[in-house]
Amino acid sequence: MQTPVLISFSLYIFVMVAIGIYFYFKTHDLSDYVLGGRGLSPSVTALSAGASDMSGWLLLGLPGMMYTDGIVGSWIAIGLIAGAYLNWHYIAAPLRVYTHALEDSITIPDYFSNRFEDKNNMLRVVTAVVILLFYTLYTSSGLVGGAKLFEATFGLSYETALLVGSFIIVSYTFLGGYNAVSWTDFIQGILMMLALIITPAVVLYELGGFSDAIYAIKMIDPSHLDFFNGASFISIISLMAWGLGYFGQPHILVRFMSIKEAKDIPLAKTIGMSWMILSIIGSLLVGFFGLAYVAANGINLQDSEKIFITLSQLLFNPWIAGFLLAAILAAIMSTIDSQLLVSSSVLTQDIYHAVWRKQASEKELVWVGRATVILISLIALALSFDSNSSVLALVAYAWAGFGAAFGPLIIFSLYKTDITKLGAISGMLVGTVTVIIWKQLEGGIFNLYELLPGFIFASLAIIVASKMDKPASPELQKRLKEIQKKL
Repeated sequence: MQTPVLISFSLYIFVMVAIGIYFYFKTHDLSDYVLGGRGLSPSVTALSAGASDMSGWLLLGLPGMMYTDGIVGSWIAIGLIAGAYLNWHYIAAPLRVYTHALEDSITIPDYFSNRFEDKNNMLRVVTAVVILLFYTLYTSSGLVGGAKLFEATFGLSYETALLVGSFIIVSYTFLGGYNAVSWTDFIQGILMMLALIITPAVVLYELGGFSDAIYAIKMIDPSHLDFFNGASFISIISLMAWGLGYFGQPHILVRFMSIKEAKDIPLAKTIGMSWMILSIIGSLLVGFFGLAYVAANGINLQDSEKIFITLSQLLFNPWIAGFLLAAILAAIMSTIDSQLLVSSSVLTQDIYHAVWRKQASEKELVWVGRATVILISLIALALSFDSNSSVLALVAYAWAGFGAAFGPLIIFSLYKTDITKLGAISGMLVGTVTVIIWKQLEGGIFNLYELLPGFIFASLAIIVASKMDKPASPELQKRLKEIQKKL
């Protein structure tokens, strides 16, 4: 088993690093490094957005939830699909147009700063700090997922597995920047989808078909077939509220900013949503029917988040298993690389360049960007050494943080011209603080996923604080009206 899997992994990793090296020689300025020169095609935009969105959560966390909770866990999929569709439909094209029209903004803090006349860089710095706070948690979730994969596949210790996985991911992000990240994500997205179609199909075949598989699950635990098993109104709303997070995820929003033309968005939306629906259904089926398969084979799975890994090793020839397991690495890498790059671009463009070194050359900025990739990965690595960490729990916290801090502000900034800088800062801080405090409380209403109250309170703060602030300058109001005419 070890040799074929090792060769498959090595081949996959070689291709990813080769892409990084290729784009190393194609990167000439900071816009190339952090936004690919706004030259992505609809298919690369769509699949890289999907792959960077889903992460190891799609092949580890979500199947693990279905394995332990049963079909009640699918409520989260409904919320995510609805949220992703609304994000593509209402945010993608306006954000592409606004960021290009407002001084060619290449990062989210850059956009907010230009959109709200942030002359003293206060809003830019607050945005940057929030991004770095939650991305250290988010990146840690990916490193934990990578370590679980290497630990289960090669029998490495958790710590060694963590270091090996981190080194691989950082190397091509460091070299190739945004283009390398997007093209590797494109390949990884295809690999992930194929793995999530093939694996549940083979599981169903081995169990004797759909009816026999359902019967087997009923014999193990009938409650796994109940959409409302152990679910309260609050728990169902919490699962569906995950969809609100899409409006505020910088690593997804930056994909909209980088597409070649705004008119390409509808095609990208069709490709992206098709990929997402197929992949999520496959992920749910892996965990759901995986329970019946491991039970039939007398296996007692200690960590439910390893169900896909276990099925890959049990069901397939070692050579095929190697590529299926590489799909997990692909899922993990496709999100971490995007998060590292967004964090790096924020530190470089919005702190180093905007605040400290306004006269820095493009070459200097590219190398500062590469250095900050290393710095952020080391911080995330330090947070990942707890082998008991849950991928889903870490993702949930960071997803809520971004969704509440940035989601309402992104929506208001694109659709309301009377939102001010004070409103923007207030909304961001209220959303962030609400998520952090709500997360620490338990019982009753506090069992609600912290993203929903954070989103609501941030929206109210934006509206109230904007009414207390002086309106935008006549020049900005005129520009915003001109941009809205374009849309």
